Amino acid sequence: MASSTAAALAAKQVTTSVPIVFATVPDPVGTGLVASLARPGGNVTGLSNLNADLVGKCLEYLTQAVPGLRRVAVLWQPGAFGERTEQDMLKAADVAARTLGIQLQFVEARAPADIDKALSEIIGGHANAMTVLVSGMLLGERRRLVDFAASHRLPAVYTFRELVDIGGLMSYGSSLVDLFRRAAGYVDKILKGTRPADLPVEQPIKLELVINLKTAETIGLTIPPTLVARADDVIE
Repeated sequence: MASSTAAALAAKQVTTSVPIVFATVPDPVGTGLVASLARPGGNVTGLSNLNADLVGKCLEYLTQAVPGLRRVAVLWQPGAFGERTEQDMLKAADVAARTLGIQLQFVEARAPADIDKALSEIIGGHANAMTVLVSGMLLGERRRLVDFAASHRLPAVYTFRELVDIGGLMSYGSSLVDLFRRAAGYVDKILKGTRPADLPVEQPIKLELVINLKTAETIGLTIPPTLVARADDVIE
């Protein structure tokens, strides 16, 4: 089972016969993993988590949580999602920013060693909020990101709730637990004889808005009741 775009592409380069199941690939068609969502073809199939489509919604929720928001840092990992997906994500962010009337500061971190420099750039750029396009690498560094946001009282929204569970402010996206559970179902079907080519790529059944009110209080932010009421899960 492959847990990222890079891992799935690497596995596909190694074999065209051994079944490969991915769990968190935003754009499997654009990256060349499958021929189409309905008919993957070949030996690869799995779950798509629609990262590109989530960027604008994350920014929208952030502006609702932080009245008067003007400048948002966007932390991302180049090369983590595939070229077309990255272009779609950054374009979606630009479009949303124009609609919401905010400025974006794009900050890159290609590896864990780059994160401290990236976080310094965010502070130097005077961003008053942050969103993280969570890749596998950035998910692995989630404690550093959450601690940074807390220490600088920086409201932040993420694409996976795992960062909110350890103290992040907000997240909007699919559930990693659900994606991997459903990916395990693919593995089970393949082991019972179904070909990967006959298993359509599935998209998230549900997208969750999760808000950590304890974190909001810690950084001195009052989340509007209307946004709290809209949340699928609230940590108090």
